[in-house]
Amino acid sequence: MPPRNGIGVTGFVLGLVGLVFSPIPFVGVIAWPLVILGLIFSIIGLVRVKNGKASNKGLSITGIALSALGLVVCVVWIFVFNAAVNEVNNELNRTAKVSYEITGDATNVEVIYGEVLNPVTETVPALPWHKEVENKGVYKGGTLTVSTGETGGSVSCKITVDGAVVSTKTASGEFATAACTGV
Repeated sequence: MPPRNGIGVTGFVLGLVGLVFSPIPFVGVIAWPLVILGLIFSIIGLVRVKNGKASNKGLSITGIALSALGLVVCVVWIFVFNAAVNEVNNELNRTAKVSYEITGDATNVEVIYGEVLNPVTETVPALPWHKEVENKGVYKGGTLTVSTGETGGSVSCKITVDGAVVSTKTASGEFATAACTGV
């Protein structure tokens, strides 16, 4: 009876296809069973060659190598994906210290500050004015708007996030507005 080479060839094909799919994000999930089965079939094919039941030693060894390489790529993707998920999770849960500051010589100014969807409005009789808040989540900064009204004067706004100045603006005159946005 002539040697039968089907198992070694199957291992080679599964290993090759698995290796091709393994570096592709999300699609590479189908590579896991392919490279594992490719490794198993290629090893069985190599054992069959050693027992004289098959004659495709080179193809079986190549199948083992391709399957092993595909498996390594799949494992590397697990670490890369986990690192990315952890980085996003850490950023979402990080708390930022936000400082809002207004200086100038204007009086009775209207101040609007805070997160874009949740602003706070105050009338401030005299400057300087300062507020500190902590923001948690995606939005780490805020907005700060100051208007001089009809009494006029000059105003400057500044937003600092975690000790770094992210926005400054200055305005002067009647009904002047300085608007800072910091992320």
